[in-house]
Amino acid sequence: MPHLLVAISSHGFGHAMQALLVVNALRKRLPSLQITLRTAVSPAFLKTRLQGDFQLLPVSSDFGMCMRSAVDTDLAASAAAYSQFHADWSKKVRVEAEALAATKADLILADIPYLTLAGAKEADIPAVALCSINWADIYWHYCAVQPDAKSIHQQIQAAYRSARYFLQPTPSMPMSDLNNTLSIEPLATLGTPCRSVINQKLRLNPEERLVCLALGGIEMSLPIEVWPKMEGVSMLVPAAWQIDRPDTFAWESLNLPFIDMLCSCDVLITKPGYGTFTEAACHGIPVIYLERDDWPETFYIAGWLKKQTRAVSISRHLLERGEIMDSLEQVLAIPKPELPTANGADEAADLLLSFF
Repeated sequence: MPHLLVAISSHGFGHAMQALLVVNALRKRLPSLQITLRTAVSPAFLKTRLQGDFQLLPVSSDFGMCMRSAVDTDLAASAAAYSQFHADWSKKVRVEAEALAATKADLILADIPYLTLAGAKEADIPAVALCSINWADIYWHYCAVQPDAKSIHQQIQAAYRSARYFLQPTPSMPMSDLNNTLSIEPLATLGTPCRSVINQKLRLNPEERLVCLALGGIEMSLPIEVWPKMEGVSMLVPAAWQIDRPDTFAWESLNLPFIDMLCSCDVLITKPGYGTFTEAACHGIPVIYLERDDWPETFYIAGWLKKQTRAVSISRHLLERGEIMDSLEQVLAIPKPELPTANGADEAADLLLSFF
């Protein structure tokens, strides 16, 4: 039975979203495929995104960046963590190689733990990387001034270059320092609009604007309880925010797949992130996104988003105060562009199939 090991960064949910879309497409081509997920992403989230059975190894081979919130990077903690992570690097790679060899996987897909790729090379297991970013570029952007930055950066780059391919789903950072990149179309889950069902469950007036607030897989909430009342606007938020006001409802109360809920809303308010941007764009959902100029990926994915759907940015100050009505009117007034296609999973699956 062919065996695929999928190593997934647990820095938010975007990496799992990308990888599991590809795995689902590959499993349609190869129904007998045995799948092992190696990640610290919550099993509950994985089950909502991966179709069929899988084995879970709750192991994390990277940490991305240390975060104080979904949009606040802890630079000092990140630099220290990378220095510690790369201490005795060769030994770490050997240990990783032994762990990977023990799984008896035929192929490794990594989004984007680079230690796993370095271990795969040492264990002589074919490996493919997949992501719209890589940790080499992110690390260098934030930590280039550190005394050990050059050697750490070179080790990360070497690991990514060791992959047979580095698949870059549109939109991606350039990754001009890598020599094995291959661009593919966007990755996005497609849902089924069910606005009438939501209106009935929440007893909403069909004329109301329904706004979804989703800030990704790293914990961050907004003080919606102190936001001003917005006439004709209702909001959907995570239940974990514990908001108690008559115009705000928890996603979970709908008992619907997140993607079906998202594509039934009038506007999405979010932070810059690959999955939320591509899924909103592919459904034609207008997006108000939190300004995050320090994150190097933002320039590329926000530029793409504004070409593919109606989108505007909002400052953190305005968003935290709930002053969103001007942005709502602005984004809804933008002409609707043609919807992009999302064939990246099929392109990636066809490539991976050739390894079996």
